[in-house]
Amino acid sequence: MIDTPWWDPDKFARKRPYLADRMTVLEAIRGFFREQGFAEVETPALQVSPGLEPHLRAFATELDQPFRDGPRARVYLHTSPEFAMKKLLSAGETRIFQLAKCYRNGERSATHHPEFTMLEWYRAGSDYRDLMKDCESLLRDCLTAVPAALFERGDRSCDPTAPWQYLSVADAFTQYASVDLLATTHDPHSPRTKSPDADALREHANRIGVWTNENDVWEDLFFRIFLEKIEPHLGIGAPTILFDYPVSMAALSRPKPTDARLCERFELYVCGLELANAFSELTDASEQRRRFEADQTLKQSLGGDVYPIDEDFMAALEHGIPESAGIALGVDRLVMLAAGAAHIDDVLWAPVTKAS
Repeated sequence: MIDTPWWDPDKFARKRPYLADRMTVLEAIRGFFREQGFAEVETPALQVSPGLEPHLRAFATELDQPFRDGPRARVYLHTSPEFAMKKLLSAGETRIFQLAKCYRNGERSATHHPEFTMLEWYRAGSDYRDLMKDCESLLRDCLTAVPAALFERGDRSCDPTAPWQYLSVADAFTQYASVDLLATTHDPHSPRTKSPDADALREHANRIGVWTNENDVWEDLFFRIFLEKIEPHLGIGAPTILFDYPVSMAALSRPKPTDARLCERFELYVCGLELANAFSELTDASEQRRRFEADQTLKQSLGGDVYPIDEDFMAALEHGIPESAGIALGVDRLVMLAAGAAHIDDVLWAPVTKAS
């Protein structure tokens, strides 16, 4: 049986209301940031490093030199505009946002697409608590603009005008999985590879009926427990801010001054779906390089392509990026929730064509 193409007029007409909501949400986003004095920026999708998260796969291409008189340069479609936007902070910008097309290979599901729209914004002189306030106001504005009474995903609903739930990662593991996560957490200076505390977390996972493998590292066990026991409970009734991740999962966030086991990072959940990931930004160039190199080592051990460090970004860090906070929010997912759409393709004007 041949599937009806996405451009079939009857099929397209069924998703036209979702696309109308998409336009309204984009207008609401831009209106929100204009009112707060943010500059809307545009940065190149082609970068020397697409991002170094160990489990992300990028699209690669080659950049020809003018007149073909030089060597071709390996470049990638970015998985996020983060590096380029932080360079703008180093250049002196203080409040910036971007609605960027981003690209991640091998990702396609009801909530993933290989090309998607990311909203990122950065505040100089701020920390992750300021971004939490932004999220509350932005989500309320978007839902009001649609307009809809609630965010919806299947039989789950979420009211952003209700009091939000603020829950630490450690408390979430205690509440939903009966696991003392901090007792198993990495030493702040250990590499992101298998360490003795994986055994303790494996024992917890086995106790609560979560499948494990003897080769699992701590992060594998964390995510398996999280996805099975915790994530389905988040953002139900009201949005959930899940904050203070273990420092081994800090990515580009700074350590928490009051507890070296944690970092100033949060994720936003609505109807059990991750919507945004935010940091108080790490501005220590030597620590950032150590993390990047650890991520490259882990990526190599997993058998994936190892991407280069963006040395221009490292130079910007060394030059000086102000204390700041930044966040990435999935726009397509936000539209899905506001429109009550079941699949990410429903809120895209046109999907990436699947190979035949």
